[in-house]
Amino acid sequence: MTTVTEAPVTAAPVPASPAPRTRRLGKRLVSVLYAVALPLALTGVWALAVRQQWQLPLGIDMRFVPSPAEVVTRIADLAVGSGEATSGTLWRHTAASALRVLNGFLVAAALAIPLGLLIGRIRLVERLLDSTVGLLRPIPVTAWAPLALLLIGFGDRSTIFLIVLAAFFPILVNTIAGASAVSPRLLEAAAMLGTPAWKTFFTVVLPSSMRSITAGLRVGLGLAWVVLVVGETVGIRTGLGALITQARDMSRTDTIVAGMIVIGLAGLASDRLLTLTLRAATRNRPGLV
Repeated sequence: MTTVTEAPVTAAPVPASPAPRTRRLGKRLVSVLYAVALPLALTGVWALAVRQQWQLPLGIDMRFVPSPAEVVTRIADLAVGSGEATSGTLWRHTAASALRVLNGFLVAAALAIPLGLLIGRIRLVERLLDSTVGLLRPIPVTAWAPLALLLIGFGDRSTIFLIVLAAFFPILVNTIAGASAVSPRLLEAAAMLGTPAWKTFFTVVLPSSMRSITAGLRVGLGLAWVVLVVGETVGIRTGLGALITQARDMSRTDTIVAGMIVIGLAGLASDRLLTLTLRAATRNRPGLV
């Protein structure tokens, strides 16, 4: 009798999956491509409009707008150049503006977050302050600027005061919304565990409101950079707003656009830094930030 011996079956090799580091690198590259696609497209349209001397709505004549190449050259000169009076001063202007934004933003957050938690959770405080907040919030910061100059005077203090006003109300309103939306079941659970009322604010209300507070902080920080230019237009020699004002007086449109772009980049960087800081403070817990 002949015995048939079966050949061993060899499994087909499974293709090795990409290394986790390679996958992360690919995702970051895709994210960068998505982030720069629209700015690059807008820059291309901008260059084409200047070259073709387009006439845009609202009377915008692109003949008087600097090209992207001219703006990049001006930014480089402001950063490391030495040919003009303003050459090489970009870092000094940026640092001065960033310090004013930081001071005003921190004061606004320190005032708005505790007050927003109280208004959002305590009915008596809400009844006392809701109408006042509703009255003051629609007043534009630009309307406060002349009064600030008369009462506070020229310099950093009036600029920081305007930044505080700009950042305060977005943070306050979002904090109120987050605090008032805390689930009653969480408060009941804290009460059943014997948590004191004052401690509930730190263990339940504040963590539950962090998503809304984060949104308010980001909006407030963006408005702080917007109002910065208003505060630095009068009586201040150092700062991005002051640089733009001086360029306006000299009809240097390339410097004006360069200052605008630097403010945008500084605002973007500060927003990312704020988000990373909040994630680190909340230990990157899902649902908090």
